[in-house]
Amino acid sequence: MDFSLPRARKASEPALPMINVVFLLLIFFLMSAQIAAPPPFDVTPPEASSDGAAEGERVLYIARDGQLALAQARDEAVWDTLGGPGAGEGGLTLAVDGGLPAATLARVLARLGALGYDDLHLVTRAE
Repeated sequence: MDFSLPRARKASEPALPMINVVFLLLIFFLMSAQIAAPPPFDVTPPEASSDGAAEGERVLYIARDGQLALAQARDEAVWDTLGGPGAGEGGLTLAVDGGLPAATLARVLARLGALGYDDLHLVTRAE
């Protein structure tokens, strides 16, 4: 019979502190990341020399061919969304393609004015 003492096992390092660090990093990166939906179509804004940033909660996209997009609404559904409850309240940001004819933009602005929107911001790119 063997009456010798069993060999002591080497203590393993606890994994809990490492798991805590990984979850803290995950939460940090999720909270600091900006998650935004991509624009519905490519828009090349016109050039401007101002440095001011546009403000507004909603962005109305206008493509070169006159297509409209606001959140999930497209074309004529945009006007239903803009004319709904609270029409004209708050700012509206316009992301307009630089190749859009001025006459088309004038018609859109007139229709927005008729709905009560008077706080409009035009997105431009620096020269």
